[in-house]
Amino acid sequence: MSKVTKQRSGPSGFVLGRQAFARISAVEGLVLTPGMQADFAELDRAQADAATRRRQLRKRYAG
Repeated sequence: MSKVTKQRSGPSGFVLGRQAFARISAVEGLVLTPGMQADFAELDRAQADAATRRRQLRKRYAG
């Protein structure tokens, strides 16, 4: 007889915070410049939503 398991609905996993991501990236030699840190701080102060953050960062860094 097989065991029946209930699957959870919704996303799995977890979200890393900025500091945790920075520590992991540092292992690979990737660091944010002071200018990039200032950009993120400004977006935090403005309480920008995800779409606005992506748009602003793409505009500044994607060439």
